[in-house]
Amino acid sequence: MVKLAGKKQVNAFAYLLAFTYMASYITRINFGTVISEMETATSISRSLLSLSLTGSFITYGIGQIISGIIGDKFSPKKLVSMGFIVTIVMNLLIPLCKSPYLMLIIWCVNGFAQSLMWPPMVRLMTTLLDDIDYKNAVAKVSYGSSLGTIAIYFISPVLISLFNYKAVFIFSAIFGAIALLVWNKKCVDIDISIPVKKENNKKSREYSLFTPLLLLIMVAIILQGLLRDGITTWMPTYIADTYNFSNSISILTNVIMPIFSIVCFKLATRLYVTRFTNPLTCAAMFFGIGSMFAISLYFVTGNNAILSIIFSALLTGSMHAVNLMLICMLPAFFEKSGNVSTVSGVLNSCTYIGSALSSYGIAYISEKAGWNTTLFLWIAIALLGTAICVVCIKPWRKKFIS
Repeated sequence: MVKLAGKKQVNAFAYLLAFTYMASYITRINFGTVISEMETATSISRSLLSLSLTGSFITYGIGQIISGIIGDKFSPKKLVSMGFIVTIVMNLLIPLCKSPYLMLIIWCVNGFAQSLMWPPMVRLMTTLLDDIDYKNAVAKVSYGSSLGTIAIYFISPVLISLFNYKAVFIFSAIFGAIALLVWNKKCVDIDISIPVKKENNKKSREYSLFTPLLLLIMVAIILQGLLRDGITTWMPTYIADTYNFSNSISILTNVIMPIFSIVCFKLATRLYVTRFTNPLTCAAMFFGIGSMFAISLYFVTGNNAILSIIFSALLTGSMHAVNLMLICMLPAFFEKSGNVSTVSGVLNSCTYIGSALSSYGIAYISEKAGWNTTLFLWIAIALLGTAICVVCIKPWRKKFIS
């Protein structure tokens, strides 16, 4: 397959994927965005509503593995289109639901549909871009998650004030339909009938997914998923509970998170491209930085709302940088083994094991033990993630870089 050539062509491709990824985020994280308002409007408990988030994370994680496998065998463009069609329908069905258990079923289906998007995108990028273009493009695509988060957290309070939480899902479905049309018109596809040339030397045979090293990295990915999505989902509730803000104002405070995430994406990409050749080194550094922000958040909680919001955003931004290294940069090392989409799907599924644990776990712990206990747990998770990445630096360099 011929690689894309020319800065203009590469950037156009990267921005198309970023827009598509942005749309997938808008149609996926909107439930968590308005969960506080849903709790107020429906009188359904936080724990019951969070079951939909937990179920969605589980089906998304399982679907990542399935999507990764079929992403190496079927058209990436068609898989993404299928995901959008189903997610649009699911977003239109949620406003009709009155039962939390029906919401659970619908949002689980949505989670699986969303899983059809990321591994095929990684397959497209590794196939159509060279190494340097891939590193830069995958960072741009990751901006889509932050821009989608900004958009939904800006728009949700407005739609809630003008209408109600149901309008957020209708808006998301419309945006998803627009993204589907743009995707089908602009995206190039790849010829999946052409097999990837695999290396037969000793080093390529070491590119096995289920080694002790990779399993340890998967644990680190689970931990960053716990923090990244747990804080993103429950920060509005944390702010509302701690500082007695309204639901709309609390939701709006989450806009600051993706701004810091974009900064961390840019910083992590620059460090990785210009200074580090080992993604585990970069991941360890940002896990360590996140640990410091988690400790700072613990000590300012209840005393200063602005600092609480800033430290939460910085902690989340650090986890986005870790995610960029462990989810986006690592799969590229498996390109020549011919299973980059599979690896991407399996690794990304680990993120959503953490997300599933956090969506219900944080709701339960915050209700039963309070936010101070929850924040102390975040510190422990960040420190453990740092330690795991530090341990993995040397073995990764020896197997994949040296």
